[in-house]
Amino acid sequence: MDPLSELLGGIRAEGAVFNDAVLEAPWVLYFDDRAPLTMLTMTQGSGVLLLPGGGEVGLKGGQTAVIRGNEPFRLADTAASAERPHTEYWITCFDTESCVPGRAPANGHGEQDATSIFVGAYRNTGRRHERLLRALPPALVIDEDPDACAWLDTSAMELTDRRPGTQALIDRLFDWGLVCTLRAWFDREGQDAPGWYRGFADAVVGPALEAVHSEPFKPWTVASLAAEAGVSRALFAKRFTEVMGEPPLSYLTEWRMERAEELLSDRDLTVAQVARAVGYADPFGFSAAFKRRRGQSPTDFRTAAA
Repeated sequence: MDPLSELLGGIRAEGAVFNDAVLEAPWVLYFDDRAPLTMLTMTQGSGVLLLPGGGEVGLKGGQTAVIRGNEPFRLADTAASAERPHTEYWITCFDTESCVPGRAPANGHGEQDATSIFVGAYRNTGRRHERLLRALPPALVIDEDPDACAWLDTSAMELTDRRPGTQALIDRLFDWGLVCTLRAWFDREGQDAPGWYRGFADAVVGPALEAVHSEPFKPWTVASLAAEAGVSRALFAKRFTEVMGEPPLSYLTEWRMERAEELLSDRDLTVAQVARAVGYADPFGFSAAFKRRRGQSPTDFRTAAA
């Protein structure tokens, strides 16, 4: 298990839609799913993302945007269109009964006027995605590389067929697409990418990260993590701190607390069970560590979250 896979484990696409319309300017598309993440790929045409905080991000054919946050946002042919009379279209992935993709008639427009987009909204099923969201800007845009990920072509072919299970398959393809898009963006960020992403590719840090994320319940020490990496304790501690920006045991403790937050949302698990799941032999030691890191006891955290 690697950190990105772990953080994406609680995020799933639902109700991904495809809109292939000839939109007559000025037009504005409204997105109101309030999802933690929305992915929008423009296969043809161009537009401007209008973000909740007032930001504007250009988008053109062949580009994919990932929009973070649960506030509604818009896509317009130009930023000025939202401030003057325009044709409105609404797209939702979560509530197709009340709000469905708009489709404008051709009205004699040429093929160059067509605007085609794929949209996928992602629900979260826990708290683990929060660390991922903190690493992302309000909106990121990358150029799609058809040789790196063929999910768009597969989605388009599936939509033309419309066999039973099509929606489920498209949703899973959007999960694939999100992984491809985020990896491309983190790779482009280089040294500005979060340590947990860069560290997994490091020959020394990577094996330790895999061990921690796969088995957080084990009684890890700096020496045992160094053994996973196959280097000396001193070399491992130095390299881990350089790459990750914090010592190994500090990272381990924070990751355990994040896992504990998610597990505490399951009311069927006792605090003692949560403690064991994240590597603490008794609930008292776990409660003390959790309170130091989160400022409240596990029980108080669980009550507040509920």
